[in-house]
Amino acid sequence: MSGEERVTAPNRRIGSDLRGVLNVLGAHLYLEDSQGRVLLGLRHPDSLYAPSTHHFLAGHCEQESAVACLVREAREEAGLVIRPDDVEFAHVVHLVDPPGTRPRMQMIFRARRWTGTPEVLEPDKCLGWGWWHPHDLPDPTVPYTRAAIQAIQAGCLYTEIGWT
Repeated sequence: MSGEERVTAPNRRIGSDLRGVLNVLGAHLYLEDSQGRVLLGLRHPDSLYAPSTHHFLAGHCEQESAVACLVREAREEAGLVIRPDDVEFAHVVHLVDPPGTRPRMQMIFRARRWTGTPEVLEPDKCLGWGWWHPHDLPDPTVPYTRAAIQAIQAGCLYTEIGWT
């Protein structure tokens, strides 16, 4: 076994190519208000990913289903209560960003109903929540967030970014 490879499970190796690399799974909330505006948060300037950029409410799955992750993150990040039965799949972005890094499968779910008003509960991650018209998103917005919103508006379920 080379120094760049490691065994993660029987017969599954992670090396310098992407063939054996497991994907990170993210759950994202596509939430529209009664005026058709989408909820986005302004990421903290010290964020490791996309500092000072607008993005979906989102999180990584932690030994839980994607819907359970979404429900948990909505409550933890913004004080929103969403029932799993009110969540539906809206879009998925499969991306490598930047090229050569670990691939990510970003699942976007729409909540048809929720209770609460978005509030900043993790000020070290998000500076504020705002509602934006899908055709007039703020600058800067995370590129795959923008792509997902445009695709959802067009009725498209899948987007790939960064694959060669």
